[in-house]
Amino acid sequence: MKLHDVRVHPSKSLLKREDQLAWKLAGVAADKVAVETDVTAMIINRIIDNASVAIASINRAPIVAARGAALGHSKHGGAMLFGLPASKTVSPEWAAWANGTAVRELDYHDTFLAADYSHPGDNIPPILAVAQSMQCNGRDLIRGIATGYEIQIDLVRAICLHEWKKDHIAHLAPAQAAGVGTLLGLKQEVIYQAVQQAVHVSFTTRQSRKGEISSWKAFAPAHAGKLAIEAVDRAMRGEGAPSPIYEGEDSVIAWMLGGKDAVYQVPLPDEGEAKRAIMDSYTKEHSAEYQSQALIDLAFRMREKIENFGAITKITIHTSHHTHYVIGTGANDPQKMDPTASRETLDHSIMYIFAVALQDGRWHHVDSYAPERAQRADTVALWHKIETCEDLEWTRRYHAIDPNEKAFGGRVEIHFKDGSTLTDEMAVANAHSLGAKPFAREDYIRKFETLTGGIISARESARFLEAVQELPKLPAGALDRLNVALPADALTESVAGIF
Repeated sequence: MKLHDVRVHPSKSLLKREDQLAWKLAGVAADKVAVETDVTAMIINRIIDNASVAIASINRAPIVAARGAALGHSKHGGAMLFGLPASKTVSPEWAAWANGTAVRELDYHDTFLAADYSHPGDNIPPILAVAQSMQCNGRDLIRGIATGYEIQIDLVRAICLHEWKKDHIAHLAPAQAAGVGTLLGLKQEVIYQAVQQAVHVSFTTRQSRKGEISSWKAFAPAHAGKLAIEAVDRAMRGEGAPSPIYEGEDSVIAWMLGGKDAVYQVPLPDEGEAKRAIMDSYTKEHSAEYQSQALIDLAFRMREKIENFGAITKITIHTSHHTHYVIGTGANDPQKMDPTASRETLDHSIMYIFAVALQDGRWHHVDSYAPERAQRADTVALWHKIETCEDLEWTRRYHAIDPNEKAFGGRVEIHFKDGSTLTDEMAVANAHSLGAKPFAREDYIRKFETLTGGIISARESARFLEAVQELPKLPAGALDRLNVALPADALTESVAGIF
């Protein structure tokens, strides 16, 4: 990996194309380096993971709405929609919209955290949609996904968006565009223009994840994928984009991020170096914000030592800056303590999550968020006794470069009426690569079978799992086998819109 300095340059300096970050990102995408075997295996795992959470959410309102809009664009198709038979196709940017929303709805797929946040599995829906529409083969798809993960994760390692209240899809859209560029074997010049266009149109504010969180949290990454596909299409037709998008006088760095004096060091693979970033990401065992994963596992462990939950007077979670200020009491969001809050808001309240995990000893993607569960009197009482605080050591470990030091958990102190205290800590979730039980292929398959059981047939489940594990061998035109269909008439239909 090589570090690249990125900063604002005045227009009169005429910054050379080869010195621009977007050109370097395009160079990584255009590099035809082989995808290594373990990376290929992990890509298959993440395709399974995406399908798991997409099917589990298939009839939830945002997915129904997104699917309804997508079905209005079926005249020029080729890309499939989760839940529908492969014979029913739509335009790829609308498949990315519907499938990307389904993948993100439960907030239950993979994650990478560093200078900023990301769910790099959001790269898969748009790249897969274009692959299906353009009759690509399995190896093409693998190469495209490897690029999407690499670009997004490398940007997330270096450039903080949330500090400037920008949503993390600003790093996702250029990665998706680059991944599509790799998939289609486009030249560096074309990918360069597509990446710049994708960056330009994808900067939005973090209000989507603040206060009363709405379903846009699920739509936002899908919207990025739709924009990315349109950016690539535009560039393939010979059109340019605002340039230099990162370094210009009126660029995103100059006015949306650190400003004219900011310097970012972005790590990127050298020419000929394999794209391995996906191996640094991790998936979720529990359907909740990633910073809660280790704390849910810790709650399961601590509850075994508690005889009377009514005797608890206070719980303090000592954790990282991110956990405290984004999903903890440091966010100063009253909605995070509200029993009538939306599922999306409860998913971003570690106080609620820890209380339920402590009481139940289990976590379920539906039951744990049900209104009757959130409004249970003893849960509300316990929930409101929980507070978070930043611990500088946990913040340091959150940002550590050494993977053995990196941590996303915290230390919990539970105080009781008799004056006693129960204290325990956990650095990484059990499912993390350094956790007590790292997720392996059988865990991804079990997650798929658990989340899709009772929704799809056993035959369809077996067919998909067989096909996806044969991904490197799938010939051109066979990527429809990666679609997962429900039985006829099992999908909820959307109310009418414009499309």
